[in-house]
Amino acid sequence: MSIQNPVFIPGPTNMPDAIRKACDMATIDHRSPLFGDILHPCIAGVRKVLKSDDAHIFIFPSTGTGGWETALTNTLCAGDKVLAARNGMFSHRWIDMCERHGLDMHIVETPWGHGISADQYEEILKADKTHDIKVVLATHNETATGVKSDIAAIRRALDAAGHPAMLFVDGVSSIGSMDFRMDEWGVDIAVTGSQKGFMLPAGLAIIGFSEKAMHASKTAQLPRTFFSIDDMANGYAANAFPYTPPVGLMNGLKLSLELLEAEGLENVFARHTRIAEGVRRATAAWGLELCATAPEFYSDTVSAIRTPEGFNATDIVTHAAENYGMAFGVGLGEVAGKVFRIGHLGSLTDAMMLSGLGVAEMCMADLGLDIKQGSGVGAAQEFYRQGAASAKKAAA
Repeated sequence: MSIQNPVFIPGPTNMPDAIRKACDMATIDHRSPLFGDILHPCIAGVRKVLKSDDAHIFIFPSTGTGGWETALTNTLCAGDKVLAARNGMFSHRWIDMCERHGLDMHIVETPWGHGISADQYEEILKADKTHDIKVVLATHNETATGVKSDIAAIRRALDAAGHPAMLFVDGVSSIGSMDFRMDEWGVDIAVTGSQKGFMLPAGLAIIGFSEKAMHASKTAQLPRTFFSIDDMANGYAANAFPYTPPVGLMNGLKLSLELLEAEGLENVFARHTRIAEGVRRATAAWGLELCATAPEFYSDTVSAIRTPEGFNATDIVTHAAENYGMAFGVGLGEVAGKVFRIGHLGSLTDAMMLSGLGVAEMCMADLGLDIKQGSGVGAAQEFYRQGAASAKKAAA
């Protein structure tokens, strides 16, 4: 593996030098006002990325998995009923966490490659006349399969059923890269992490709570200590954490949020959509298919690409690392060995993506797949050239 090459895994993502340097800072007194100058802009900046006016933001030294645990333990009691769809490895892991916490799971088994069915959710919620379901879980972007689900549609399902359940959304591989509208979609808890759209190392769980979720925390009885939002809120009031904070990572997050705002969120989302579409066109030119089964499910942050029956897709990832020093993602769970994944999120440009597509082509040709050299790269180039010309025309 070469540290000179960009990575094309779905996270951790490539780090801009400025953010890496922001994380590399001298020790400060984390209980002094200096830390408050880092902390509070992070809270305000995350709220903007979530497109929320008044979400309560909590930033823990952890990962997205810790964000899931924060959401559950601060709002629920053992035995509470939770509705969730299992359509990939990460939705599966959140369900597993719920079960380990003694929650009563109603699981909608969904084929991998499909998004969450809002219609199924609505039917289940309408049938729950006694409102036993306390929370609806949704994975916005299933990283294992490159599948996006329609969170707005799930909110409409809740509203159509007249159901008071809270809506918790895993946005780990979407927030900061794809449009996310916490207030508009009525999301009660949004979970993400530092290592994807925020272009940082792993190490921060970033969570937004609605007022409804904050109210639920007052009666929640699942044990929590490290992930207590009450303790964290009390720390914030004193410009601090309830324990030693990861100051360097927080300083990096502050700069990341400034960079996202400077680019403009809508421009960030458009860039991700453009780069992703280039990958999709390359995939089609290779004669391959995505794991995502329909355009409405296509992710703008990761593409899981199916290889022909009988071919071990993991070989592409291994070959790329050993022979070209470049990293792609392997298939996970039910699609292990059936797909390889190209991450296209975070600090990425059209030109960087072309390097990844070129290496993927070489690997497939080396391994005997019937891939015409230059076909996928050429298809992506043509699309990116159109985007560049449109941008130039718009700026004129």
